[in-house]
Amino acid sequence: MATATATPVTETTLFLKRTFKASRERVFSAWTTPDMLKQWFAAGADYAGSVAEVDLRVGGKFRMGMKHLPSGKEHIATGMYREVRVPERLVFTWRWEDQPEGGDMQITIDLRDLHGETEMHFTHEFFPNKKERNDHEEGWAGCFKSLERVLQL
Repeated sequence: MATATATPVTETTLFLKRTFKASRERVFSAWTTPDMLKQWFAAGADYAGSVAEVDLRVGGKFRMGMKHLPSGKEHIATGMYREVRVPERLVFTWRWEDQPEGGDMQITIDLRDLHGETEMHFTHEFFPNKKERNDHEEGWAGCFKSLERVLQL
């Protein structure tokens, strides 16, 4: 008799928490303003933000991308906003344009006001496997370093 097994949620879900020295409104804007997105959406020093299109409403779509500078290869994500609560919460689907076989993932960003600072709870879920989750953890860590720098400008 065959038994069904499910991949544990923790293997296909990435949870990150960061605190930024910026208001919740400014952090929210960094996620939703094209000019700001292009300044920080880069996974490391050899990447640069390249694309940022935002239709900020439930059902609205976005495209955000980064270019790998040595190779010139662009990595562009697309998705649709499922929940928009300014300035506290964003929920949206996430899919890489060049990897449609990866399917839709989901990102949830919750922002807590800490009296002048903002605590961000970031959840990226429904990865196809643990390796993809781990690769994204490294990429998001690089992006959040850039985000921290941009928020201090």
